[in-house]
Amino acid sequence: MPTTCPPTPALAFPQQLSHDVNAADWRPRFLDYLYLVLTNATAFSPTDVMPLASWSKIAMGVQSLVSLLILGLVVARAVNVLA
Repeated sequence: MPTTCPPTPALAFPQQLSHDVNAADWRPRFLDYLYLVLTNATAFSPTDVMPLASWSKIAMGVQSLVSLLILGLVVARAVNVLA
């Protein structure tokens, strides 16, 4: 029976890339994904988790653009209130 390669992950977490910090059974959990979302929304770019699949790159790009748009709207509203 032929063996199949495991699918390529969509995101590369540091624990998956370095054998020094990798536990044998480590898998990303909710807090890992929450951290990814928060850092992507505040830095407008990936920080330590790298997108590998096209759909994850698009999703992270859209999230950064939405965060930037919301920040712009909040700043515009603040300027409008002060003026």
